[in-house]
Amino acid sequence: MRLLKRARAETSNARLVVVGLRNPGPDYLGTRHNVGFEVVTRVAERAGVELGRAPSRVPAQVVATGQVVLAAPLTYMNDSGRAVRAVLDYWKVPPSDLLVVHDDIDLPFGRLRVQVGGGSGGHNGIRSIDRHLGTPEYSRLKVGVGRPPGRMDPADYVLQRFAKKEREEVDVMVEDAADVVETWLTDRARAQEMAAHRGRNG
Repeated sequence: MRLLKRARAETSNARLVVVGLRNPGPDYLGTRHNVGFEVVTRVAERAGVELGRAPSRVPAQVVATGQVVLAAPLTYMNDSGRAVRAVLDYWKVPPSDLLVVHDDIDLPFGRLRVQVGGGSGGHNGIRSIDRHLGTPEYSRLKVGVGRPPGRMDPADYVLQRFAKKEREEVDVMVEDAADVVETWLTDRARAQEMAAHRGRNG
């Protein structure tokens, strides 16, 4: 796909950064907390590229093509801000041209939402990014994973893998979210509208 090379966002900056949050390592693959990483990986696959090694001082996997930098932190979720700050500093991108893709337990499973700023919603990755950037004023694509059942601790819930019966719907959700990311690169308002109308119940 040529979209990543043709991206011309509503910005005069030379680059845009899209980060998919995750915990690194095989133990966390397929968990709810890593769905943001799944989305960014899918965007890269569509473009015919893959995340690879970053410069030594950037603790993330990255791929830079055209005006777009796709990234996934190699830090654990609670330290995501350090990786995001390093990516932005290396490519000289302001927070206003950053999109963070992450799981959200307050959104119903399968729903999507794009917003700029706001609180962390208890998400430790977002809290870390806010702290390291010194501002919450960046774009987020929230991917709904639903609330934990019963009295389950949310921290345990997001570290669980999606159930087998959920996986097909998760794959659809990831495709929908990748569509939103690609749209955000060229039309942020449209991406926000698209997210609001996409998802399992949309």
